[in-house]
Amino acid sequence: MADSLSRPDNGPLPAGSRLACRIEYDGSRYNGWQAQPHPGARTVQQELETALASVAAQPLRVHCAGRTDTGVHGHYQIIHFDSPVERAPRAWVLGTNASLPQDVRVHWAVPVEQTFHARFSAVSRRYRYLIANTAVRPPLFPSQLTWHRHPLDAQLMDAEAQVLLGEQDFSAFRAAACQSSTPMRNLQSIQVFRQGDLVVVDIQANAFLHHMVRNIVGSLMAVGSGRQGAGWMAELLRGRDRTRAADTAAPHGLYLVDVAYPDSYGLPPAPYGPMLLGVQAPAV
Repeated sequence: MADSLSRPDNGPLPAGSRLACRIEYDGSRYNGWQAQPHPGARTVQQELETALASVAAQPLRVHCAGRTDTGVHGHYQIIHFDSPVERAPRAWVLGTNASLPQDVRVHWAVPVEQTFHARFSAVSRRYRYLIANTAVRPPLFPSQLTWHRHPLDAQLMDAEAQVLLGEQDFSAFRAAACQSSTPMRNLQSIQVFRQGDLVVVDIQANAFLHHMVRNIVGSLMAVGSGRQGAGWMAELLRGRDRTRAADTAAPHGLYLVDVAYPDSYGLPPAPYGPMLLGVQAPAV
């Protein structure tokens, strides 16, 4: 499906229509996605809802696919909301972007069925974690990459990561504050590859526990740098003890890059990203 700005059926939609949107944002200056009651806590949701309200001329609430933490970025965050007024999808995109700060953008808005829910209709989420593996800290993109000065063996990290595949208990990689009723998750794919000076961890699951991706990455870096040996990831998984795993990786290397939905909803596919990685996936 083409970007909504170029769709021929971009006329006004009646009030009560449900719309889905792709949101991209640099999370480095935000206290995460979710709106908070504290007046000093700046969040992506609050900025987005304020901008949408300027188009609707009244408040509205959005629902997202995944609530990213402080400092985490969104490349393909999906939200939905019910329009309280008659507006065209084009008006929502252009009008909202005109009121948003430069580090948050709406890429498209498309009408969806009332059964669509950005969170509960999703069948999988995908994240990429970017590590600048250089001897000297890079001066560019300090809030978009995690720096690791010691050489990382990406092939070993990839091999170690494969034990995590499938429906498993991820207690070893679960934050103490996680509120999920179960530690079980279905990890559908995971790859670690090198692209120049970047080491990329690409991970997809039906859903994730709190800090699960960053905890997995932290432990993979411990293996890749030689601080832990081969077989350690399997040992951690079996042990189900978070205190035995490595420290949580920093948030600023993490990107929500895709959310998958049933094809019947007709959402535009996620472009490969984030943009720092170029335009297409490398061979792995």
